[in-house]
Parts: sequence; structure tokens; C-alpha cells
Amino acid sequence: MAEVRAEMVANVWKVVVQEGDTVSEGDTLVILESMKMEIPVLAEDEGVVAQLKVGEGDVIQEGDLIAVIE
Repeated sequence: MAEVRAEMVANVWKVVVQEGDTVSEGDTLVILESMKMEIPVLAEDEGVVAQLKVGEGDVIQEGDLIAVIE
């Protein structure tokens, strides 16, 4: 199991995956927006998205849980 956490304060601009989706290492999970820049959050492991903890428009803080991949 791998937890994907936010590395910075940002807005969730777009959610690319859904719970139950299979992802590979390097796949984009969500796209964050901070200071007019789009920052993709990538899967660090392959597996299935077990939990998705953010939605489009959410404001997240550094360290917040974005997703769990099993």
C-alpha cells in the first residue's frame, strides 16, 4: 500500500483517476494548481487506486493525503 501526499499547499485543479482505476508508476493521479502553475501528482507505485481523498476545487495543505494505492 502506498500513500500519496501533497508536497505543497495547492488547489486541486483536476482529478484524473477514480477509485478502482489501475495505475502504473508515473501515471498522473491529480493535477494541482499553485501560483498559476499546474503540477501533476504522479503514482510512485503501480496498483489500484483504493481511496481518493480529494475532489476538484479542494484546497489541500502540505502533507494532506491525496490517494491510497494498493
